[in-house]
Amino acid sequence: MTGGSKIRLLIADDQEIVRCGLKALLAGTEIKIVAEVTTGRGAVEYALEHEVDVVLMDVRMSDGDGITALGRIKLDKPELPVLMFSNFDNPAYVARTVAMGASGYLLKGCSREELVKAIKAVAAGENVWTREELRRVTGSLATPRLTADVEVSLTRRESEVLQQVANGLTNKQIAQTMKISCETVKEHVQHILGKVGVSDRTQAAVWAVRKKLA
Repeated sequence: MTGGSKIRLLIADDQEIVRCGLKALLAGTEIKIVAEVTTGRGAVEYALEHEVDVVLMDVRMSDGDGITALGRIKLDKPELPVLMFSNFDNPAYVARTVAMGASGYLLKGCSREELVKAIKAVAAGENVWTREELRRVTGSLATPRLTADVEVSLTRRESEVLQQVANGLTNKQIAQTMKISCETVKEHVQHILGKVGVSDRTQAAVWAVRKKLA
């Protein structure tokens, strides 16, 4: 982005009402929406083929979720700021996006001032992680077991459950998705935590991302 020019923003969100709201909120600012896409795949394709300054990415979309898209963009354009934008204040989502290099995580209930300030900050090369967000995951990221190259033997079922945990699903949602009981899910999660050597689901999510299991 050159001095005096507008910040070129790519919006990735599958809800039309959200995209329309963002256009209204950002009208008259120094931020120019250069494109809107509705899928994670679309976000990756546009970001890699065009010059943009910031990507504002929904976490959960059809045809490829935003966290997966974040990872793909960061592989080819590691310096491109990606700001996550979500309805879900989910520690597993936050942990995964921190680990994968997002510049921040905004909730959709934020104010216009917070949104504009965040976009301008990440365009300038800063990050907008709050102290609370980092507090929730810093311990996880710093846990020695997460950085150690330790072989962990998970069963196929445990690996499947871990992927769902890393995707931010609750035990109930995992049970519904995998068609097993909540008690069985709970047992799998406890076994996973024990095998991986971590104390909670957020740490397990970070471990899964770092081991490329999610």
